[in-house]
Amino acid sequence: MNYHLFGESHGPAIGVVLEDVPAGIELDMAFVAAQMARRAPGGSLLATARREADAVEIVSGVFEGRTCGTPLCAIIRNTDMRSRDYEATRWLARPGHADWTGHLRYAGCNDPRGGGHFSGRLTAPLVFAGAVARLALRGHGIEIAAHIRELAGLTDSPVDYANPDLAALRALPQKDLAVLDDAAGEAMRERIVQARACGDSVGGVIECLVCGMPAGLGGPDFDDSVESLWARYLLAIPAVKGLEFGAGFRLAAMRGSEANDPFYRDSEGRIRTRTNNNGGINGGITNGMPLVCAVAIKPTPSIALEQETVDMRTGESARLRVGGRHDPCILPRAVPVVEAATALTMQSLLACGARS
Repeated sequence: MNYHLFGESHGPAIGVVLEDVPAGIELDMAFVAAQMARRAPGGSLLATARREADAVEIVSGVFEGRTCGTPLCAIIRNTDMRSRDYEATRWLARPGHADWTGHLRYAGCNDPRGGGHFSGRLTAPLVFAGAVARLALRGHGIEIAAHIRELAGLTDSPVDYANPDLAALRALPQKDLAVLDDAAGEAMRERIVQARACGDSVGGVIECLVCGMPAGLGGPDFDDSVESLWARYLLAIPAVKGLEFGAGFRLAAMRGSEANDPFYRDSEGRIRTRTNNNGGINGGITNGMPLVCAVAIKPTPSIALEQETVDMRTGESARLRVGGRHDPCILPRAVPVVEAATALTMQSLLACGARS
């Protein structure tokens, strides 16, 4: 599925137009609402105080509860904006944000309130799009789950890439911190609270797994490899600054004898690998093992500490304290966003495989 996001953080609404949506998907709005709630602001002391219901309104592409196969458009109303928080600093480029680059790209005509179109608020319609893709994947037995692998230097329990604990992964959406080790989660929570108390923020790593994808999907070229397509969706998420597949950068410290994944035939006659350091992908093509990817999420750039910047009108040096309501760590709310981008990737791969 291809998607086009529209709207601004402090505009009347945000939304998405989804193209290439398979016809006949039963749009389970209870499931959609549950996915939206995982990302919605205002539900935790670890997140921004902005409160949005994130109720989805379907404008087109659905009839009698099923997708038509035509472009699907959905909007989400913005209801809790405080644009005055940005008036005093409108012309001061916030470090780590797209204020300066957006000012250049759009000749100063971009909406600066809350980051405008560059805001993480735009991940809400992305989660809706991902929920539609997940509903399309249901009938194929494909499961997607992500956890916070690292936060502010603290790590969660590792996942066995070759034989992941599906029961543990399925339980993650019920937690406010998507971690396998609850003790690690409590330590992470304390790091977030400490950062907020200091007027600062923290980042980390989100790891995502996909189980049940058929072998043989993708291709060796830059425009159809699994890694290329997955990266396209993941790197479009604000704050993602790093990406790895399988063991990723850890492969650089291994010998070939360690990094290679030996093949064998299991009791059901399937070709499997003993390990899964390559993340279920060889030559840009799925090999039947779980797909594994991880993204690095930078610390929230909006912090209360005074920072150095420039006035975009004059180019002169200035000092800035960012006002408004912001997450001291976006990882808890970014987990369903990573899953959504992954679901869109997997649906696109299946669609390409069906056409080939």
